Amino acid sequence: MLNIFTEYSDLLIEGFINTLIASVIALVCSLIVGGLIGILQTTDHKWLSGIANVYVEFFRNIPLLIIVMFFYVVVPLYGVDITGFQAGVIGLTLYTSSFIADVIRSGIEAVPRGQMEAAISQGMTYVQAMRFVVLPQAVKIVIPPLGNQFINLVKNSSILAMVAGLDLMYYGDLIASQTFNTLGTYTVVALVYLIITVPLTVLVSRIEKNLKQQDVR
Repeated sequence: MLNIFTEYSDLLIEGFINTLIASVIALVCSLIVGGLIGILQTTDHKWLSGIANVYVEFFRNIPLLIIVMFFYVVVPLYGVDITGFQAGVIGLTLYTSSFIADVIRSGIEAVPRGQMEAAISQGMTYVQAMRFVVLPQAVKIVIPPLGNQFINLVKNSSILAMVAGLDLMYYGDLIASQTFNTLGTYTVVALVYLIITVPLTVLVSRIEKNLKQQDVR
């Protein structure tokens, strides 16, 4: 196992970096898309909330692999060139944003509705009330589950290996095929994933603990 890490460290490091890049890009895009969809789910406009609900149910109930393969295999047939890395990031974004949207929606609905009504009665618009009154309270509620979604996103990024996305899992498969040492290779790959996910898990736990302590105060 040690010789795999030393002899193929360049590939493992490249895969590690690509996994981080894909995860961060997908996270940022998922937060933007998921946040917008989550807010739309809570509006009183039936058309907007209906479209948002369809988005969430559609992407949340489709396997991530199918979404990624659609962009990697189907979309290029219509003249749009997409690399495996790009297809993976797009798939991760669409898939993860549907879960983030549900988290955001739950956080907004957890804020008493009277907060919104009081803000509007003071002359604020819906957007202003959402931005300055409701969302600040909702963010505090949704930080822990959002952290868990990011951890899941990092683990789900291994889907890039299926579309030659040059991620950690892709290079793990490549090394295993060259060395025939599947046990050692995938053990090393698993350890590298733990290097990413364990600190994130500890960070999310600390944030959640701090939030609970603030609530007690």
